[in-house]
Formats: sequence, C-alpha cells, structure tokens
Amino acid sequence: MKSNGAWWRGGVIYQIYPRSFADSNGDGVGDLPGIIEHLPYVASLSVDAIWVSPFFKSPMKDFGYDVSDYRAVDPLFGHIEDFRRLVTVAHELGLKVMIDQVLSHTSEEHAWFKESRVSRDNPRANWYVWADANADGTPPNNWLSVFGGSSWQWDTRRRQYYLHNFLASQPDLNFHELAVQEAILAEVRFWLELGVDGLRFDACNFHFHDPLLRSNPAAEQRDNATVTAGNPYSYQSHQFDKSQPENLPFLKRLRSLLDEYGAVALGEIGDDDSLARMAEYTAGNDKLHMAYSFNLLTPEFSAAHIRRQVEELEAQIGSGWACWTTGNHDSIRVLTRWGRNVEHPRFSRTILAMLLSLRGSACLYQGEELALPEAELNFEQLQDPYGIAMWPEFKGRDGCRTPMPWRHDAPHGGFSSAEPWLPVPAGHLARAADKQDAEADSVLQFYRRFIPWRRSQTELVSGNIRFLDGNDAVLAFTRDDRVVAVFNLSAAPQTLTLPFDVVALDGHGLDGAVLQGHTLELDAWGGWFGRIGR
Repeated sequence: MKSNGAWWRGGVIYQIYPRSFADSNGDGVGDLPGIIEHLPYVASLSVDAIWVSPFFKSPMKDFGYDVSDYRAVDPLFGHIEDFRRLVTVAHELGLKVMIDQVLSHTSEEHAWFKESRVSRDNPRANWYVWADANADGTPPNNWLSVFGGSSWQWDTRRRQYYLHNFLASQPDLNFHELAVQEAILAEVRFWLELGVDGLRFDACNFHFHDPLLRSNPAAEQRDNATVTAGNPYSYQSHQFDKSQPENLPFLKRLRSLLDEYGAVALGEIGDDDSLARMAEYTAGNDKLHMAYSFNLLTPEFSAAHIRRQVEELEAQIGSGWACWTTGNHDSIRVLTRWGRNVEHPRFSRTILAMLLSLRGSACLYQGEELALPEAELNFEQLQDPYGIAMWPEFKGRDGCRTPMPWRHDAPHGGFSSAEPWLPVPAGHLARAADKQDAEADSVLQFYRRFIPWRRSQTELVSGNIRFLDGNDAVLAFTRDDRVVAVFNLSAAPQTLTLPFDVVALDGHGLDGAVLQGHTLELDAWGGWFGRIGR
C-alpha cells in the first residue's frame, strides 16, 4: 500500500480537457503528449494535482464521456505508454495525477453492451437497464434524459427499452447486478495499478436506479443549477432515476479499493439537493473523499448566493469535505457567466482568491488563469450534441472548450499546426499564455503568486469558516477565527466595518482595499486579507 497523505484536503486541482489543451501531432485535437509538453507550465501554477478528462477509447459522441473500452487510450490521444510517461513526468514535477472515470454508463459500442443487446438470456443480458414497453408501446415510465427527451431508447433486437440518462448512445449500466460492480471495480483497479493518485467520478449519483421503475413526480422547485432552464429535465423531482440508497454501499466498496492504493476520490454530483448529497457521500471517511456540485456554476452571482451555498453545506457536511469550483468543461466560463465579460483586471484575481479561501478543496479549469471569456460560436461551428439539440436557447458547452491559446503570434494560438476541432477566438490571442508570462501584473502571474501564498496560510487550507455581516455586496468571513478574507463582489466601491481588531496581511497580491481603523474601504472587485489581533 502507498500513501499520498491528505494532500487533497484543501488541495488545488487543475482540470485539463485533453481535446483542447495541446495538439502534438497536428491533427487538430489535443493529446497526451501535448499535455506532457505543457506540464511544466501547470506546475508553475503551484497546484497540487491535475485532473485529466476522459482520454479512453470512445466513438466520441460525447467527446470521451462515452467509453467503449475503459482500459484503452483512444488513438486520438495517444497510447498507454504516453499515459505512463505523463504520470512519471507529473510526479517528477510534484504534481498528483487524477483521471476521470465514467462508471454509470458506457458507449453503445462497448463490448458489454453489444453482448447485452443480443438477447434476453446471454451472460450480460442484465448488465444494462432493460425494461419492457407499456401495453401501448410507450416507455416504461416518465424518466427524462439530462440531454433532453425521454431517457428510454427502444432496441429492436431485444424488443425492449434501455435506459440512458444522457445520450441515447450512452446506455446505463445496471449496478443492481453484482457482476457489474465487480467488473467496474476491476476497471478502476487497472488505472490504480498504473500509479494514478486519484479519480474524479463523473455523475457519481447516477449509478443506481429504482428497480421498481417508478415515475418521477413533478418538481416543486425546478433545478436549473444542473441543467439549462429550457430543459424539461428540471421539471421533475428526480426521486427514482438517480441518488438511490444502494449507491452508498457501492461507494464504500469503491473507497476500500482506493484506500489500498492511497488514492483519492472526487465525485461530481448533480441532484435536486446537491449540497445534501455532497454531505451524504463524503461523510464518515468511508465513501468519497470529496465532492463538488454545480452550485457555484450557475448564472446567479452575488455574495449572498455564495454565502448561502457554503453555509447550507457547512450546516450538514460534518466530517465530509467539499471541493468548490467556479468553472469546468460543462459550464460557461466564469468571466462571462459571473463577470459579464468585465474588463476590470481585478475580477479574475478576486474570484480566484475567493474560491481558494472557502473551506474545502478547489478545482480550476484550464484557461481560467488566463481570464479567458466564453467563446461565441455560430451554429455551424458547434460540435456538442447537447448544444446542437437545444440551439439557440442553449448553445451547448463548446464555448468553454475552445483550445488553449499558448502563443499570441502563432496560427491557432500555438495549440495546433492544423485547423483545430474548435476555433481559437481572436480575442483569446491577446490573453495567450506567452503574453501573460511576460507581464508581471497579468492574471497568470497573479495565479502563480497567490496559490503558494494561500498554501502558506494554514487557516485558509484547513480552518473552519464563519461569515461576517455588514454589506450585502461584500463576501466576508473568517477562517479559524484568525484570518479574515473580504471580497467586494461588485463593480461599485463598498465599505465594511469589521467587528474586531485586525491587521492587514501582505504577499497575496490583491489590491483595491484600505483599512482605516475597523473600516475597510474596498474599490470595485477589491479583495483583502487580515489577521485578527494587534
């Protein structure tokens, strides 16, 4: 058994979306050798770990989240030896390696599904969720897909419906079948044997379904955190199609496996009450190590909103642990979603400092350190099936997935020598990594200064959190009742009166705040740290 210690508790994780990070072979798609080439750049941010989104063999109908072979690297991204080298190089640079695991469903091209759909009595007949049609030929219940429409797809071979919580090409595994659990745990063990330090489990509350196939009731309050407001998925209360009690024993089995290797589990949770599910899934130190949800990935942005999410979670999480994030490959980039593409240089700095000061760990999405805005694409440029299906009310996820701009003066921003799978917006070139690397006051350089500074303040990494009242536009709290963090989350100057003696901390790189006695004067998007006592 090896042990990685508790690096994850308060750790900072950098998410890499392989298709869009760096293309090494000129086919227009990012790959594992491209990631390896740029690992020194990631290490320069002083993050603790990388999380690499799926690079497994896949027909790419959902860009890798439809896995056809859990143990194979898709040729688009390289070879298994490339992954071994990635782990080696990352470890040499002091970076932990986390990979995605998509356990709730596979691709329809997976060998398991191909066998399962042949007949109702083959060895894997029950490995997926199959159900007979109603007497009138309609699906067995009212469950809906996250991507729109019914979550049941008719199969002419078996003359039954199969369940798919996402695309119809992503059939759901039947975790009520013990053989499925055993097979999935074996797939996870394969990557643990290759030396990964952790795994991010996609849609980890979707593993089990109600075996009685009861229809969901209507939602009393629509959930628009997980899906777009125009998606009928939010019209239901998802009592029966996910988050079933049987998932808890399985997560314990998963944790026991990871503990053999000292590896860490990060779960993605999208639920009617995601905060409660985060608490449930991380409590007791015997399931997930940490979990994140979409609660800070919504269009809603205010100090009150952020405070409410954190306080509601803190009230119930107990021994569990959160991982907060303001951006990922499924969400509009934070500069656009929360900042409305504000040009003020403090916005991106303050959002990072705020995120890393909350109690919990944090995920950063590639390009946030460059303050990239959401890319505007026309319909013809879209690749995401989710966006294509719901255009124009919802434009899909391509706008946050455009390639990383490495060089401002190179074709396609230095991402690739060929036309990339998604375009590099002209506006991103002015924010390219090489330009920001040469500017002492760039957002990139702020990330490089702030992350190690935050690590040096132990209260910000592991202390408790208590919020302060006084100004609705200002998010203010203490960590361990010793360090004070204050952020003006508005474009207007604000003041806050602190209820204790405090001295300013320096070295963090934030500006736009002046302390006069107990009164803190904050410029637009200003941030400030202090220590209680004289």
